[in-house]
Amino acid sequence: MKSKGAVKFFAVALILVSIFQLSFTWKTHRIESNAREFANGNVELERSYLDSVSRLTVYNFLGLKKFTYLQCKERELNLGLDLQGGMNVTLEVSLADLVRGLSNNSQDPKFNQAVDLAKERHKSSQKDYVVLFGEAFKEVAPDAKLSAIFVNPANRDRIKLASTNDEVLKYIQDEATQAIDRSFQILRARIDKFGVTQPNIQKLEGSGRILVELPGVDNQARVRKLLQGSAKLEFYETFDNPEAFKYINTANEVLKKANALNKTGGDSATAIIADSVTTKSALSGLTTKKNALDSTTKDTAKTAEKSFEEFAKDNPLFAFLRPYADDKGALVAKGSSCGTALIKDTAKINALLNKPEVKLALPNNIKFAWEYKGIGENQEGVILHALKTSRDGSASLTGDKVTDAKRDIAAAGGTEISMSMNGEGAKIWKNLTRNNVGHSIAIVLDDIVYSSPNVQNEIPNGRSSISGSFTSEEAGDLANILKSGKLPAPTRIVEEAFVGPSLGADAISKGLWSMIIATVVILVFMVVYYNNSGFIADFAVLINVFFIIGVLASLGAALTLPGIAGMVLTIGMAVDANVLINERIKEELRNSRSLKNAITDGYQHAASSIIDANLTTLIAGFSLYIFGTGPVQGFAITLIIGILSSMFTAVLLTRVITEWRLEKGDIIKYARSFSERAFQNINYDFVGNRKKFYIFSSIVIVIGFISIFTKGFSFGVDFSGGWSYVVQFDKKMNATDIRDGLTPYFGGAPEVKTYGTNNQYKITTNYLIDDQAEDAAAKVEGKLNEGLKAFGKTETLSSAKVGPTVANDIKVASIWAIIVTLIGIGIYILIRFKSWQYSLGAIISLFHDVLMMLGLYSIFDGVFPFAMEVDQTFIAAVLTIVGFSINDTVVVFDRIREFLSTHKGEKDENKIINDALNNTLNRTMITSLTVFMVALVLFIFGGEIIRGFTFSLLIGIIFGTYSSIAIATPIVIDFKKKKPTTV
Repeated sequence: MKSKGAVKFFAVALILVSIFQLSFTWKTHRIESNAREFANGNVELERSYLDSVSRLTVYNFLGLKKFTYLQCKERELNLGLDLQGGMNVTLEVSLADLVRGLSNNSQDPKFNQAVDLAKERHKSSQKDYVVLFGEAFKEVAPDAKLSAIFVNPANRDRIKLASTNDEVLKYIQDEATQAIDRSFQILRARIDKFGVTQPNIQKLEGSGRILVELPGVDNQARVRKLLQGSAKLEFYETFDNPEAFKYINTANEVLKKANALNKTGGDSATAIIADSVTTKSALSGLTTKKNALDSTTKDTAKTAEKSFEEFAKDNPLFAFLRPYADDKGALVAKGSSCGTALIKDTAKINALLNKPEVKLALPNNIKFAWEYKGIGENQEGVILHALKTSRDGSASLTGDKVTDAKRDIAAAGGTEISMSMNGEGAKIWKNLTRNNVGHSIAIVLDDIVYSSPNVQNEIPNGRSSISGSFTSEEAGDLANILKSGKLPAPTRIVEEAFVGPSLGADAISKGLWSMIIATVVILVFMVVYYNNSGFIADFAVLINVFFIIGVLASLGAALTLPGIAGMVLTIGMAVDANVLINERIKEELRNSRSLKNAITDGYQHAASSIIDANLTTLIAGFSLYIFGTGPVQGFAITLIIGILSSMFTAVLLTRVITEWRLEKGDIIKYARSFSERAFQNINYDFVGNRKKFYIFSSIVIVIGFISIFTKGFSFGVDFSGGWSYVVQFDKKMNATDIRDGLTPYFGGAPEVKTYGTNNQYKITTNYLIDDQAEDAAAKVEGKLNEGLKAFGKTETLSSAKVGPTVANDIKVASIWAIIVTLIGIGIYILIRFKSWQYSLGAIISLFHDVLMMLGLYSIFDGVFPFAMEVDQTFIAAVLTIVGFSINDTVVVFDRIREFLSTHKGEKDENKIINDALNNTLNRTMITSLTVFMVALVLFIFGGEIIRGFTFSLLIGIIFGTYSSIAIATPIVIDFKKKKPTTV
């Protein structure tokens, strides 16, 4: 084999990279184990421990690079919410409210009719809301001009009365894009403030939606309130640094006295300080203030801790907050910044500053707020500002007076923000700036300071320029923030999923056990069936799994339960490649080839089939990734990585190992006595009996259609829309009784199904699903809990909500995924085999498989004791089977092509094709058997969450294998043009 060195190099490189990436997971796991051991069950103490080491170097990789705990967490293999528990929320920015806001809440009846019409159509359309609004307005008022509704003094430099409707719509679209960006920034700030470990927030491009994942949270109501609350933009006068220092010094003295008087109080400053000493809190290098822990090393740790404790007793507040002043109180920084702290200590400082004795000693008009932007090398610090409130505790100016804000280029170069206000705001702003020349005015959103610019002179006309050391991106962000008051675009939850910690732990256990058992089954089978050559295949499988996990970690992807299922399936598909190679080598050996030549020819002849089969499966994987969401994307990522990795390990790595063993003189055996000639003596007339196969398939498909049109499907909540809850009861219940008990509360009968064992039931309802109020979820949960009271003790293990718009989007995306996959595979087969008959045969066989799965899923729904819902995971199963089936079909086609080439000139082409089918039967059966065994293990041990998914895989594997021989090839034969006979 050529390029052995390259294969070895890449194999070693991939192994080293995987070890490096997974080392972060090992390191964080070790630290978290220490935290649990230290806390001894105290969750708050465990969290404090991890906070204390979050910015410390915990990993020195070979002396080359150092990583903090947070940096290790960012690089570890993440677990999906279905495995670790938490909340997944998709929010949609209300562009209808934005459009009304841009029109200054116009009362024009045609305009409002168009807004409402677009809003209704948006529920069932893939088009952007602004596009739908434009179409609706043209429909209800064909001769009207949008400029008459939208032009106002605030946007006169953007649109004019003479502007066309298209120009106005472009202006609205630009504002909509900014509104989504603004919502994203606001949500990101709120989530950072929420204190969740490793949150994920991302814009779903093109949809106007924002995805938020919050691992480990268990307070759903608090999350909903946090994410859906209206933004509050305010402008505050501030205290200058010298005056602010005087007040925080007063607070420190008050706390010191209180600490001396109350040494044992559980809520005292002493208790808070003790917690900090225990977790070794420090503020190294954030300011010029000397820190007792600055020079801490392993040798001086105890001394440093003692000195810090002594310092903390005399300075309860300054133990956490470093003032912007030197030891003599001299001014260090200008403006309203009064000190810095580590982000992890902000809650402690807030608690100290909010103590009654401290508030009593400070002026009534002082308010402390933290800055949004972090400081320090690792952004571990944050600045505290001292704000000055009005007599009633309010801000000097509210954000609803701002009419526009945008990023501009300053006259002297650099970036600035231009801000305009309405008449009322301009008057207030004039007085505010006149009274604060030389001082700072803080721009505050949701009690977080985004900027605190210094006032240079009075601004009489409400038009201001804010300059500073902004990057272009920072200036754009601040401009967006300034517009949040005037143009409210509320975010509403359109989809959410909650997984409790107990269900997450159960999913991890079942997922890992299914993976272990499936791997063991495959490893044992390969050795039993293929003798000692099976060990080489087994090594490739294990390396393949290692590569998959390593690549997932390096990509920062989350491992979900469907992802584990994808990994297990990949194990089966990776073995398929080794099966094709081993069977081909066995065939060469039966033809009296030497072992060395048989191995060379076996790999060479099997390579094209393996590549073709895996590339067609990749098409299905990419369709799943592009059109799927959430867990389905996790499944697709794992599948794609697994396919690419298995092609390397099966085709290249195993060959290097095999040839190395040959060079050593090892005897490699590819069969045992019972498997030597397995499936060799079969000579069934597949071609001659093809009409029987057509009849059988037609009967099953017709019965399936009858079931679909009469019985229908049980649609999952992501297709139908609604609320779904998995509830555990303390005793076995009857699903009908639960449904009847909940019907009066939901105003209609919910769907109730058994959900696995342990007295768990899945309850689905569409009650209030169209209600866009912030408390809609709380109302539904309240009705659920009221209805369940009669059934004794219950626990909600998980919940999900999918709004009607999202449900429609998911259905449309699923249909497109199937269509794109089938078209893509058809085109590939056409190019590869240079015959439209092969392409047609492949496509018809795939349609056959899809119809079989749909029909049988409908027929068996309600027959078996587990949920069989048509949802995203079912579509993932369909596309997986499409990939598996085409994999088998390509292997068969490849063999037919080879036989036709070898027997060129023989008259009976049908006999040649039939011989090819019988010849490839052993490969088809063994590859199908290995994947079937893996799917069966997943079905038995994988848990209720994926049981319906794996059952559909089992159906698909059976009929996918059947169709590759009994449908695809006969179609090719029947559509091939008969060659005219010559006399």
